[in-house]
Amino acid sequence: MLAAFSVTPLGAGDSVGELVADAVRIVRESGLPNETNAMFTNLEGEWDEVMAVIHRCVEAVAARAPRVSVVIKVDHRPGADATLRAKVEKVERELGD
Repeated sequence: MLAAFSVTPLGAGDSVGELVADAVRIVRESGLPNETNAMFTNLEGEWDEVMAVIHRCVEAVAARAPRVSVVIKVDHRPGADATLRAKVEKVERELGD
């Protein structure tokens, strides 16, 4: 499955980059295929392992912020592997780049 998620600390001040970096560090240390952009982190793996990583991210941010907002979008497609980059590569081929 693919999951695009964001974890936003609330009530932790104006600059939350350090807290967000804590969450991204957890994702990268998970060993699952991932990528981070300006809005979301994309993560690929089995349902339970992906949700466990997201849970750890939320808990890490919640340890330093009084409130956490979480947005998750899931593409559940059993049997599909390595789709994190393949989806983008397919679109790029269509564009001719």
